Amino acid sequence: MPTDDPDPAAPASSDRLFTFHPRIVALMAGGMGLSLIAVFGVIWFRLSPDDRATFDLFQRLTLLAFFGAVLWILYRMTTLRVTAYPDRLRVRNVFKSYTLQWSEITALRFRPGDAWLQLFDADDNRLGILAIQAAEGSRASRAAKELAAVAREHGAGPRSRPEK
Repeated sequence: MPTDDPDPAAPASSDRLFTFHPRIVALMAGGMGLSLIAVFGVIWFRLSPDDRATFDLFQRLTLLAFFGAVLWILYRMTTLRVTAYPDRLRVRNVFKSYTLQWSEITALRFRPGDAWLQLFDADDNRLGILAIQAAEGSRASRAAKELAAVAREHGAGPRSRPEK
């Protein structure tokens, strides 16, 4: 089942069968983060000392919390990835990470017009794998095909449903 916590026993990179992370999203999020720091820094230091003094502690903490939350989201966007191990698939999306055993995965779909790769589990839940997205073009298509091949090799695929 999906998990929120980081992988407690991350194996050595040699145990990885496949890993993919988007370049375009990482570059855009990194650029946005640096731009945000620069703009906020310039604005803050261009304020006169008297104007800066009008901000009370709560207002400063609120600004820092907002700024920190935006930077955290941008950081998470730069670390999107999908990693296949011999016994499981690890997906890191923006707000949540998932670990699924190969037997839990029934389908991977990346059709024309889809924004990112779709994973379907044994309960017919759909999970978007944000690391493999259409913005990456042919690189993402190749990654989706390679991941599908790895998944098939390790037993992922449709399951026959018991008769009711």
